[in-house]
Parts: sequence; C-alpha cells; structure tokens
Amino acid sequence: MLLLGDRPVRTDSAYRKDRDTVTIAKPLLLAFLAAGAALPASAAPGATGDAAKGKLVFARCAMCHDVKPGAVKMGPPLNGLFGRTSGAVAGFAYSPAMQKAKIRWDAKTLDAFLTKPSGLVPGNRMAFAGVPAAADRANLIAYLAGATK
Repeated sequence: MLLLGDRPVRTDSAYRKDRDTVTIAKPLLLAFLAAGAALPASAAPGATGDAAKGKLVFARCAMCHDVKPGAVKMGPPLNGLFGRTSGAVAGFAYSPAMQKAKIRWDAKTLDAFLTKPSGLVPGNRMAFAGVPAAADRANLIAYLAGATK
C-alpha cells in the first residue's frame, strides 16, 4: 500500500485501477488549481499593462491606424476610442458587420476584439489575425488608453 499524504492508496491487483487514478488525481488536481489561483494579477485577463511596451505592440497596428485626431489611414483613427461605439467615426467606411456590432469600446471589449477580431465581429474588414498573447494585449490597451485621449 502507498501513502499519498496521510491517505493510504491501495495498489493490489484486486483493487480497481480507475479508483487508484481518481484517488491520486484528485489531490493533484486540487494542488494544481490552488497553484493557478496564486498566479500574479498580470496574467489575468484585463490586467493593467505597460504603456511603454504597448507602444511597441502598436507598431503592428500603425500601418493602418493612428492615434492622432483626424488621421485617417486604411483603418479608422483611434483618438477618442474609449467609450466610443464601433462604426461611429464620421466619414469612415466601416463594414456593415462593424456598424451593426454597436460595441462600446473599453478595456474588456478591446481585449476580446484584439484577441481575434473576426471572432468578436464576424465579417469585419480588418485583415488582422489578432494579438494572441494576453500580456501584449494588456500592454497595447494600456498604451491606447493614454494615447487616444
């Protein structure tokens, strides 16, 4: 018989193997979940990012977007982005999907959109796969929060 912590675990052939697995796996699962709960806040979605690092991430966006008022490139200008509704910049030709989406841009909606734009707004015209790394998104959002005021 083995001991797992202070609990005995039977290993004889008459004992069902799946029971051994459950007995061993449950404490391991609990330990794993407890370790996950102890992750630093920066790993959590919506975490505060580093604006300086976000400016570097924005280089991926700068070909099509600008943070300066009135600067129209291939994509709409991003000044005044936070609190604005999707598809609302006058004079910019948005896709019908983006006009219909009526998303109010904030850190949470930007995080979802930047993860995979076509996932949040299917049919939008933005030819960008997204920013897969949560830390990069948090940094980009921190940059945009300051740069687009």
